[in-house]
Amino acid sequence: MTAATPLFHLAFPVDDLARARAFYGGLLGCPEGRSSDEWVDFDFYGHQIVAHLAPGEVRPAARNAVDDDQVPVRHFGVILDMASWQDLADRLQAAGTAFIIEPHIRFKGEVGEQATMFFCDPAGNALEIKAFADMSQVFAH
Repeated sequence: MTAATPLFHLAFPVDDLARARAFYGGLLGCPEGRSSDEWVDFDFYGHQIVAHLAPGEVRPAARNAVDDDQVPVRHFGVILDMASWQDLADRLQAAGTAFIIEPHIRFKGEVGEQATMFFCDPAGNALEIKAFADMSQVFAH
């Protein structure tokens, strides 16, 4: 018997489930799982995220400087391969997504070089989608 790869689970607040469905299910293409009048599960690239209706919990994240960018401290995301990252960046740009940090290469020529982009869902939750040409660099220092 082989051990399964652990999956990540994240629950986060939203102020409108219909807009969360349109964003995560429609724009990002995340299949919807179970749901109720209070929450919706999404398959976020093989991981489970849950949008919970909690308007009082929705608030903007503080920001810290990282490589000359103001990165939202509270954010989540996924690491894709470069081709999938570029496809998503193109789709988000075509949809008119307002980026916090435009798609670009961070730490160019350094340890940890990565493609990254930051944007918010309709409730203001910040997401970072990144990619590495060399996946061995994910935890390099």
